[in-house]
Amino acid sequence: MKRPFGRHTQKGLFGRDYMRFDWEDVLEKKTVLVVDDDIDIRNMIKIYLQNEGFETLLAENGVVALEKIEANKIDLIILDMMMPEMDGMETCLAIRKKWKMPIIFLSAKGEDMDKIMALSSGADDYLTKPFNPLELTARVKANIRRVDVFDKEEDNPSEIQIHDLKIDIDRHQVFIDQDEIHLTKTEFEILSLLAQNRGYAFSIEKIYNEVWKDEFFVTDNTVTVHIRKLREKLNDDYKNPKYIKTIWGVGYKIEKE
Repeated sequence: MKRPFGRHTQKGLFGRDYMRFDWEDVLEKKTVLVVDDDIDIRNMIKIYLQNEGFETLLAENGVVALEKIEANKIDLIILDMMMPEMDGMETCLAIRKKWKMPIIFLSAKGEDMDKIMALSSGADDYLTKPFNPLELTARVKANIRRVDVFDKEEDNPSEIQIHDLKIDIDRHQVFIDQDEIHLTKTEFEILSLLAQNRGYAFSIEKIYNEVWKDEFFVTDNTVTVHIRKLREKLNDDYKNPKYIKTIWGVGYKIEKE
């Protein structure tokens, strides 16, 4: 069975589980489009990228590249500057009208003004030919890693609004309308966990593992007590919940809007 994307559980000191981020699993999910009119360069880049676990698509000019982008989910584009039919600059401008994936320019032109023009057209990086394939691969990884980090920050904003409830993650503050609700550290962490994963039902064991970072015992009602206290402070009726919903036989969740 395939392991979960990107993060794996391993046994640490005293047999405790901890999460390990596996970069290779991230790469195997990523698709790179290589756009160059030189078939030898396209195939050479493809070999290096595939050796690193990337899915790779090829295009010989900008027109074909745009067709590939329309038909596939592309995570990064390697784009040659000088091509027939539609050169790299035109292609980059066309891409930026609709898409935001990183673009790395390849060009035999190494003057500063050429680099400035390429970056101004919407490229994220620039590599001069002839280039070291290992350096190109490293730049591909760095650009994808930067986007992944940014996306995670976007997925977990510092402020979360749920109806009239506002949760300020950075300041550890909770408000209903303009009134601050004073929570304990543990109550805040439980609320933040549910709010940052809206739509996902957490079991009592999972909440305990995430918040207390410890092994859960079946007879432990600590989570249930904290949820009850949290609901009291939020004035959230468990029979008709506005925020925290009980999923009988499973656990708790906050619904997506």
